[in-house]
Amino acid sequence: MKVTLLGLGLMGLPVAHRLIQRGHEVKAWNRSESRLQMAQSEGITVTGNLTDAVSDTEVILLTLSDAEAIGSVLFSDEVVSRLGGKTVLQMGTISPDQSRELADRVQQSGADYLEVPVLGSIPEAMSGELIVMAGGSEEVYHHCLLLLRGLGKEVDLVGGVGQAAAMKLAMNQLIAALTVGFAQSLGLIRAEGVEVEHFMKLLRESALYAPTFDKKLQKYLEHDYSKANFPLKHLIKDIGLFKQVAESSGMNGEVADATLSILNSGQQAGYGDEDYSALYEAINPGFDAETDIGC
Repeated sequence: MKVTLLGLGLMGLPVAHRLIQRGHEVKAWNRSESRLQMAQSEGITVTGNLTDAVSDTEVILLTLSDAEAIGSVLFSDEVVSRLGGKTVLQMGTISPDQSRELADRVQQSGADYLEVPVLGSIPEAMSGELIVMAGGSEEVYHHCLLLLRGLGKEVDLVGGVGQAAAMKLAMNQLIAALTVGFAQSLGLIRAEGVEVEHFMKLLRESALYAPTFDKKLQKYLEHDYSKANFPLKHLIKDIGLFKQVAESSGMNGEVADATLSILNSGQQAGYGDEDYSALYEAINPGFDAETDIGC
């Protein structure tokens, strides 16, 4: 397929590489020149011109940060008049209502729309092991299935437009909840001088264990949150969306409020661009990597 990828952020670049590996003809666009130059140096065909990007393509794949960015690019004068007959795949994390609004506008422009948020990050994108959650019509889903299977080890049609977006927000809420819970428990273990490995051994043997605990453990022990595959600032955006959607559905938003407070404390402490596990520092302030007991 001829694919135009709009957005060369953390996920856009590895997704572009993966699609090329799978035999698709890819052209990428990005607002910032530096990311275009990086992609070009890695062998990806790029353009800084939106009209050129979308003119001769079958699929427009959006890997943009939020609904505002998506709207400003997709419905710009350069793009919107050229959507007819194309398929728009929307990969970003947005709310169900935002996705439904996008779908309506895309379809009014004569194009098909499928939301395809993913679970996983840069390593999974590079190896084609993302979990792809699709929302939209079965016809559009099956039309794009071969392309999506090149990106994901699991490609699941969740339901209509908005339902995959809801699934993605539910998953990201779990990312925050699990990370906050583990960071708090680990903080107590370290504060009391209990051996961390003793704690982990028992935890791994219990029904409470989640693999993400071991994936993030070394970051906590070393207080090193660099090389972020999913920055804290992005998780803040997603939990804010989850809170809005939950409250509009009549759910109690107090848990999301408390989580957001912790995440925002981490960002205020300078960890916004670091890995989201840096929320550990907001929960357990004052630990020093050299004097910390129980490691």
